[in-house]
Order: sequence, then C-alpha cells, then structure tokens
Amino acid sequence: MLRDGIVGLCALALLGGCAASQQARNVETSGFLGDDYALLRAGGEGEALLVYRNPDADWAAYDKIKLDPVTIWAGEGSAFEDFSKPDRQELADTLYTMLVEELSQDFQMVDDLGPGVLHVQVAITDAQTSNPTLDTISSVVPQALLLSQAKGLVTGKPGFVGEASVEAKATDGQTGELVAAGVDRRVGGKSVTGAPTDSWDDVRQAYRYWAKQFRYRLCTERGATGCTPPEA
Repeated sequence: MLRDGIVGLCALALLGGCAASQQARNVETSGFLGDDYALLRAGGEGEALLVYRNPDADWAAYDKIKLDPVTIWAGEGSAFEDFSKPDRQELADTLYTMLVEELSQDFQMVDDLGPGVLHVQVAITDAQTSNPTLDTISSVVPQALLLSQAKGLVTGKPGFVGEASVEAKATDGQTGELVAAGVDRRVGGKSVTGAPTDSWDDVRQAYRYWAKQFRYRLCTERGATGCTPPEA
C-alpha cells in the first residue's frame, strides 16, 4: 500500500511528527563520480562528508539547471536487492521530485545544455559492494512535476535501515568543466515525540535535507540574499 504524497509529508514535518535525519560520520564511495573522487576533500560544518568546489567557478553566471534523472547504483549483495522494481523507482522519483521542487524556485529548469546552464547529476548509492552499477533511473517528467504529487514510499521494508547515501556533481553546461561534487550519507534521528518511526521516514527526511541544502548552497555561492539553510 502506498503512503502519503509529498504534500502530506511536508505537513507532518511541520508538525514535528517525522524523524529528523542527521549526517553520518563516514561514507563509502560507489564509483559514480569516477575520476572526480581525486578532487574531493573532507567536508566542514554544514557540508557534505566529501566535497569539491571549483575555486574559479562563476556561480552568478548560472540561471538555469539541467537536472538529469536521478539514478540508483547497486551491486551484488546490495540492500537494493530486497527492493521491488517499483520501490526502487519510487526512491529515485521521490528524490528527483524534491530536488526540482527546491531548485525551480531559483532557477529555470531546462532540458538542454548551453551557456548559463548548470548540469546536475545525482545518484542514490549503496556501497556495500566494490562494484555498484546503474540500477534504476527516475522517470518523473519535469514539465508535469509541479502539477501533480509524487507517490509516497512503501513502508515495512527493512533494507534501508533508516539511512541513505548520495553522490552528486555539477558541471558547466557549455564547457563540461566540473563545478562542484559531493558525497554524503545521512541516518535516521529521533522524532520530536519520541515515537518510533519507520526507515522510510528517515530516507525521506534525508532527501528533503539534501534538496534544501543544495538550494541553499547554490544561493550562497551566487551571492544572493535571503538564503535559508535547511534544518537538520
């Protein structure tokens, strides 16, 4: 049975009923970023666990974003093996939806690369094995996204155990030069009420945090005012 849509989840979060996620102490890489791992450094306060930002990037030049479909990378022995294909699809679609909801408030979302376009690629990763591979691609259509609610995630699955890992990179839409990259992992926290929460709540909270954090980072890098950091 499917649970609440994103609108309902937001309302629960405002009431303090959902579990808050918190950053893990470490994260394993999956291979998604390829040679770009060599550029990563340990993140500081408020940053991803591993991060890179191009010191020569002209952030203010970007007013459009091309967001590729979110992918899931998994390998033999992965926790994703216990997930049905529809469940994996919803994992990818939900993160994609949340990212577009946040980024479209400050940027024009486009389908093509070119001047002024920041090309963003994101993967949900499971690094339990040394050779994760592409497993699932989000299928949400950007043009129709804000006209409909995304489906909720199925409950009762033990596989994620209240945590999620993500890898992402942003490149210049004209030159292909790497602008930023990051690897992060978040785990479930305690709900305000102290009541137990299912692992899907933890995953959704991690997604929501990453989407808001990405928007906040882009806002500050562009030198904009009124940038609001996400609540952990």
